[in-house]
Amino acid sequence: MASILRFRKQCYVEPVKFQFFQPQTFDKKEETVATEAKTALENNEKRNKRQQKERSCVNSCCCVIGYMCTTWWLLLVLFNCLPAAFPGFQVPESPGTRLKREGLTALHPVVLVPGIVTGGLELWEGKPCAEGLFRKRLWGGSFTEILKRPLCLLEHLALHNETGLDPPGIRLRAVPGLVAADYFAPGYFVWAVLIENLAKIGYEGKNMHMAAYDWRLSFQNTENHSGGPQSPNDVSVSLLAHVPEILIRDQTLSRLKSQIELMYVTNGYKKVVVVPHSMGVIYFLHFLKWVETPPPMGGGGGPGWCAKHIKAIMNIGPVFLGVPKAVSNLFSAEAKDMASIRAMDPGLLDSEILRLQALEHVMRVTRTWDSIASLLPKGGETVWGNLDWSPEEGYACDLSKKRYLQASAGDKDTNGSDVKMGFHVKDSNKYGRIISFGKETLQLPSSQLPSVDTKWKSSDPLNLILEKCSFHLHKWVLIKILQQEFLGTRTIKNTNSSCGGEVWTEYDEMCRETIRKIAENKPYTARTALDLLRFVAPKMMQRVDSHLSYGIADNLDDPKYTRYKYWSNPLETKLPDAPDIEIYCSYGVGIPTERSYVYKLSPNDRCKSIPFRIDSSVDGDKDSCLRGGVYLADGDETVPVISAGFMCAKGWRGRTRFNPSGIATHIREYRHKPPASLLEGRGLESGAHVDIMGNFALIEDVLRVAAGATGTEIGGDRVYSDIFRMSDRINLRL
Repeated sequence: MASILRFRKQCYVEPVKFQFFQPQTFDKKEETVATEAKTALENNEKRNKRQQKERSCVNSCCCVIGYMCTTWWLLLVLFNCLPAAFPGFQVPESPGTRLKREGLTALHPVVLVPGIVTGGLELWEGKPCAEGLFRKRLWGGSFTEILKRPLCLLEHLALHNETGLDPPGIRLRAVPGLVAADYFAPGYFVWAVLIENLAKIGYEGKNMHMAAYDWRLSFQNTENHSGGPQSPNDVSVSLLAHVPEILIRDQTLSRLKSQIELMYVTNGYKKVVVVPHSMGVIYFLHFLKWVETPPPMGGGGGPGWCAKHIKAIMNIGPVFLGVPKAVSNLFSAEAKDMASIRAMDPGLLDSEILRLQALEHVMRVTRTWDSIASLLPKGGETVWGNLDWSPEEGYACDLSKKRYLQASAGDKDTNGSDVKMGFHVKDSNKYGRIISFGKETLQLPSSQLPSVDTKWKSSDPLNLILEKCSFHLHKWVLIKILQQEFLGTRTIKNTNSSCGGEVWTEYDEMCRETIRKIAENKPYTARTALDLLRFVAPKMMQRVDSHLSYGIADNLDDPKYTRYKYWSNPLETKLPDAPDIEIYCSYGVGIPTERSYVYKLSPNDRCKSIPFRIDSSVDGDKDSCLRGGVYLADGDETVPVISAGFMCAKGWRGRTRFNPSGIATHIREYRHKPPASLLEGRGLESGAHVDIMGNFALIEDVLRVAAGATGTEIGGDRVYSDIFRMSDRINLRL
């Protein structure tokens, strides 16, 4: 047998060389052909080896993902198979079961308003690559299609860069009903636990509604673009005049108005309790102004509509004043977690072998979503601080040193500082510098720092164009760029001569000298960070500025504040005249939350790459809040306390110019407690931004208010953080 195998190897693997053949002679032409054939064969072998290496890397990544998913599912199955009374692992009784036993029943209809990303999107029209996916979820659910065709999915999730609406030939729409946002993915709940507990006291489809919407759009675009341009110079609005067939979208605001009116009538004229989460909070704030505004810009409900139909608004994880994380997302498509991954494996996200360029793809898509821009910080330096000051000064980042005091039954209704305790550090944290380039800038006083180039803030687009590149522009190139800036055309794919082909992000249209100049202007505050985004992404911000505003109103009676771009900013709009409504700010505390960032120029200088990244090598001393290039403050891991609680603590507290009718406000903070065991899932006392939706204390508050309780009856304010002290430091005219 061994002899046969040796013979087979010689005959079929290594061709036999017979000595009795006469050597053949070749002319020069035949020798050249033979050489070329040999070279082609060698190149082919090298290419095959390289492809095998790439496939090996891809297969390894897929295997790792597969092992992680398999382990997760096995643990989930194990949890579901364990008996309910397994010793030491009993899950506490759910709030719905306990309150039902106490006699609590459904009373007021409930409307749930999901936030960004968590709502499902399904396909109604798509490109050939999406064949067979009609009315299937492209976002939310199992995400199986993402793994099969990720680039196709990203193409369908992106919106039109100039209009912020559907691209030609693509229609994604929000999944309707409670299933729209009960689970983000199998086993990962969002609203499911709250819905289940509401059902236990008698809620069902007739008195509970999920106000699903396309969370990618600007808030007014979820309705339509009626009402005319915001201003005569609004370029993005004038572009829409040429595409009337896509002006009308889902009319989501009108549907929400009709649904609330229907639930009000069919449930015995009981007012509605609205429960928005995250970005849904400012989406519903926009709705409050829209519904009472006359048509065509508004819903035509008239003054008194809110007072008639709404009992309470229980805001969960509110983002009233925005989040710094939105700045880093639009500037470099990353945040603390992504920077940490890059620090552990610097080559993964920029791998030439895998050709991922994941962050570039993310930026390319998310910069078409106006919803991301709606989360940019509002209130400027007055709220978020300047180069030398911030309202969080003295915050202790080592939460083990922060001794929160349990609020007793007697002091739950207090707004004094004795309910919480802060730990003051020696060195002040430069929270006001939302973006800084280099650690050394954090130690310097503002007098020694270079100021931001005032030319960047020029309102003349021509100055912006001329500042973008230092090389000579021929007259015809200048004309083309002017067309691109003012008409939104893409006749020039790339003004950076070193890169060719399609433009991925607006960084591809900037030359390297300008990029280095940005880093030379070291620190950026909440005010100048907006100017920075207007410079590096002028087309995106031109579209965004027609739908959103980030300032503080001097005079709320000025007619300009009747425009919808101001309605989602609580510092530029009034609450409705409805003194019987109650507004709750319910959010988690006790988790380090991103507040500001230290950046550096990216060492990767290739085309179609993001030129800036968080410098994860920068850390402060043991008492510093600086970790991995990110300054951390108190919050729910996503929203800092100052954004979630300021309006209820000060901006709307009592009769103010933002709350002329004196709507009652209540702060309900939930101190984060990680799960005691794996069997607790994501925690029954979690304060994290999404996990708080399963917090039993929060669920009990929602159920009691829905059953008729007032804010005073559930305990009034419950405060563990320094929100009142921070709010007092903000010098805002009320």
